[in-house]
Amino acid sequence: MLDNERMATIQELQERGRALREQVPRGSHRTWTPAPSRPDPIGLLQEQDKNRLQHLLPLKYCRMLKSYFSFMRGMAAMMAADLATTPVTGLQVQLCGDAHLFNFGVFATPERKLVFDINDFDETYPGPWE
Repeated sequence: MLDNERMATIQELQERGRALREQVPRGSHRTWTPAPSRPDPIGLLQEQDKNRLQHLLPLKYCRMLKSYFSFMRGMAAMMAADLATTPVTGLQVQLCGDAHLFNFGVFATPERKLVFDINDFDETYPGPWE
């Protein structure tokens, strides 16, 4: 909102978005350099696994060893730590950390239109648009 009396117009929001994009261009995400204070990935994995079912950890680790993608999928905490050091515009959204096909569905709007959207919000958190 621009002030306490009215909501911003679509044009005002678009202008704000363009100004923010000039401050943080898409190209600023093209490269990534680990921060000197980056946590040790294995140490972070061990820390987050303290609260997991210990007898299932060998299965998790075996799955993580299959590919880089599988490793990173099992290391959401590391990905979050890495992304926290990247440039942001300041725009906040509700992030979904569990966006697989079964967590989407079709819903009816009050206007009787169908929309396809997320239906599982148990792993969401506010975070930057980027």
